Amino acid sequence: MKVIISGGTGFIGNELATSLVRDGNDVIVLSRDPGRVHHLPANVRVENWDGRTTEGWGKFITNADAIVNLAGEGIDAGRWDARHRQRIIESRVTAGEAIVQAIEASAKKPSVLIQASAVGYYGARSSEGIGEDGSAGNDFMAKICLAWEASTTKAEIYGVRRVVIRTGAVLSPKHGALRRMLFPFKMGVGGSVGGGKQWFSWIHIDDEVRAIRFLLDNLSASGNFNLTAPNPLTNRQFSKALGRVLRRPAIMPIPAFALRLFYGEMSRVILDGQRVIPVRLLKLGFEFGFRDIEAALRDLLKER
Repeated sequence: MKVIISGGTGFIGNELATSLVRDGNDVIVLSRDPGRVHHLPANVRVENWDGRTTEGWGKFITNADAIVNLAGEGIDAGRWDARHRQRIIESRVTAGEAIVQAIEASAKKPSVLIQASAVGYYGARSSEGIGEDGSAGNDFMAKICLAWEASTTKAEIYGVRRVVIRTGAVLSPKHGALRRMLFPFKMGVGGSVGGGKQWFSWIHIDDEVRAIRFLLDNLSASGNFNLTAPNPLTNRQFSKALGRVLRRPAIMPIPAFALRLFYGEMSRVILDGQRVIPVRLLKLGFEFGFRDIEAALRDLLKER
């Protein structure tokens, strides 16, 4: 299979590209600065892309079997001012629209497009379990996800099977939420965030990659899929599990007001939560390698 990955230099794209080429697939990663990409396997091809147009890379669509669109500016770079909010959304919309333009111009269309999104689509929820038929929220995170998903909807007009992946917190020891939590826990000052009652929908990085590949290969998969482990838990439960695995106390909660003071509106990503269930993924027969949080953490935090 020949796969094009936009946003492939992020940690999910990196792990996905590595997994694909390890199994003999051809992978092209699109990057705004190919000269600075040194962490991908040598047999991954990196091509320049401005993130807005088809210039320079659109021709590769003709020979591609699949596209995975992960492109978008990060949301965790401090407080959101008006300019940053605009960049977050525009980076996703322009990238998605460029991909559709490339598909439209291609003589041979790819068979499948994986479109990234996030569980933030559902907005802040209480304890209800949310499947893929859950309604969208109305906060900024939900607006990001709605725009991100909509950016490639037109690909379906050209007969491309489109899969939207609404991903939860991807656990990795080197990136994301888990990496940021490790230092205070190792120093003995870890604990829950805010009240600790907010739901935390998580997925092991290995399951994230395996799920994306499962959806690439499964011809009956189309539409929206939650990429989260089947057993979400509260922030307090997660913190206690991490403390047990690290053999450190989890008794120093971070107050909500401190996060709001430091991060502003972005603190809602941490303080709000959703209890998201991967209903459609399970129905298709996907088997998670890590359903239990302690097993996942022990695997992630061992010498790899």
